[in-house]
Amino acid sequence: MALPRPGPALRSLAAAAAAWTGAAAAAAQQANSPYTFQEPATAIAREQAELHFLVLVVIVLIGAAVFAVMLYSIVKHRKDAGHKAANFHESTTVEIIWTVIPFLIIAALAFPATRVIIDARDATNPDMTVKVVGYQWKWSYDYLDENLFFYSTLATPPEQIGSLLGYGARTHAATEVVRSENYLLEVDEHLVVPVGKKVRLLITAADVLHSWAVPALGVKQDAIPGIVREAWFRAEKEGIYRGQCTELCGKNHAFMPIVVEVVSEAEYATWLAARGGGATEEDLPVAVGDVVPATAPASAGAAPAEWTAEAVYAYGEQGYTTHCVACHQADGQGLPPTFPALAGTGIAVGGAEPHIDIVLNGKAGTTMASFAYLSDAEIAAIVHYERNAWGNDSGDLVTPEDVAARR
Repeated sequence: MALPRPGPALRSLAAAAAAWTGAAAAAAQQANSPYTFQEPATAIAREQAELHFLVLVVIVLIGAAVFAVMLYSIVKHRKDAGHKAANFHESTTVEIIWTVIPFLIIAALAFPATRVIIDARDATNPDMTVKVVGYQWKWSYDYLDENLFFYSTLATPPEQIGSLLGYGARTHAATEVVRSENYLLEVDEHLVVPVGKKVRLLITAADVLHSWAVPALGVKQDAIPGIVREAWFRAEKEGIYRGQCTELCGKNHAFMPIVVEVVSEAEYATWLAARGGGATEEDLPVAVGDVVPATAPASAGAAPAEWTAEAVYAYGEQGYTTHCVACHQADGQGLPPTFPALAGTGIAVGGAEPHIDIVLNGKAGTTMASFAYLSDAEIAAIVHYERNAWGNDSGDLVTPEDVAARR
């Protein structure tokens, strides 16, 4: 007894599937679709998107052809139970066809793919160079041609993230924060560059693997400790472009955004002048350690004019929030055993000199990295804050001279 032929329902389902496949492929090519890439802002990003859609079309056509043959064979060659199956062996012609055709397809795709790769790696003749260093869990930007350096961290305070995401205790401070569209993609310091200029990025890391990625600019480059990788972009229009670290780097990996702000040349010159770019070599601190900014930090704020306990405490709290809070937490309780507590225990309640030493040199075999790239005033203020916050109340006042003596 023959099996029934496909009815209207099955034919309608097949037609719907074909229509859905075509619609999905068409929608994927819309530049502003939420289901595809960010709108390209550079030539290389546009090349990458075009390559993606070319490969997508080829894959859809191949998939449609394969499934069409499969469905045809299933329907056309089905037989009654007990039918004697045909007995045949290999076909040299078929084997040649299914070897040559895929080879030709792959070879054809290799040409545009190779062109995109070569273009993406061509960082020669830049208009400006920025050194990018990844840390747990922030970025630093060093404008090598302008003697300007700063850190870039998530703008949303860590203690408020849980409340904004809908879990954890809702503190009074958290209730005052407006949850904007980009509340986990905004940073305190943008990487600012001029429109139309070729920007070369020298990317590395100070601790673990990170990856600097901004899709709209067509850049994704791993940051590897001890290795400097190159990337580049030339933004074609002004605007804000957002990205994230795309290499799992620890507990706060999801809170390590990147913001690139592209402005006109006039606005860039004004911003650069306001940030104090163009300092001379005599103005720079002595370089210490393997990953050291070429200039004094510009985002840390000015050190107190008078080194009083109250002023230093406030200055140290700013530094702690920028450099330390991700690991040791806002309440100083840390996340033991990986990130030890500082409140009422450990190095913060002992002598000041060992405390300074561990901040300067880090601790081998642990996640505690060296912060020797910070200025003496910054380290002194952070150590003072840690020794007098959360009920530690050591009462001692750590000075920049104390830090300089331990370098």
